[in-house]
Amino acid sequence: MLFEDLSFCINPGQALVLEGRNGSGKTSLLRILCGIRLPESGQLLWQGEDIFKLGPEFHEHISYLGHKDGSKLDLTPLENLRIARGLGKAKEGISLEDALDQVGLYGFEDVPTRNMSAGQQRRLAIARLLVTEAKLWILDEPFTSLDRKGIEHMERLFENHLRNGGMAAMTTHHRIGFQKVDLVRINLSER
Repeated sequence: MLFEDLSFCINPGQALVLEGRNGSGKTSLLRILCGIRLPESGQLLWQGEDIFKLGPEFHEHISYLGHKDGSKLDLTPLENLRIARGLGKAKEGISLEDALDQVGLYGFEDVPTRNMSAGQQRRLAIARLLVTEAKLWILDEPFTSLDRKGIEHMERLFENHLRNGGMAAMTTHHRIGFQKVDLVRINLSER
């Protein structure tokens, strides 16, 4: 068992930051939070209801960004965002082009994703978060492959999500530069 007696709550406007050494269970916990992996014991609740009983009703409220970007490499960024929007509840008031612009990919909308750098592919993965109404963003090392300026830019996008009532659960080995954000930290190495 990686951890036991773990209890926490994430409220609108908060970010849960999971810390710890490699192998301490950060990624495993994120996968449990989004229902990809079952917990050995205990329960996970979304608005007081068990997420495994809610099923798809729960999944429409979350977006998961794992270690891999999850993009289809043969498709363009616009095509990848169309798929993401089709799989989730589409966010009103933002076009796919606007989402690409917000992550610094304006001008790359028709380039095959396989021809983009690792940092650009990560930006595309983050753009997927922007095109759906998901309240809870579950992020496993979201700053991987991003340069310093890209990290700062993405931090502002995440802060905006939280200020607008969103929530996040994340791991990162980068120092987080969030400003005026309610962070809840759990160090799994200490459990």
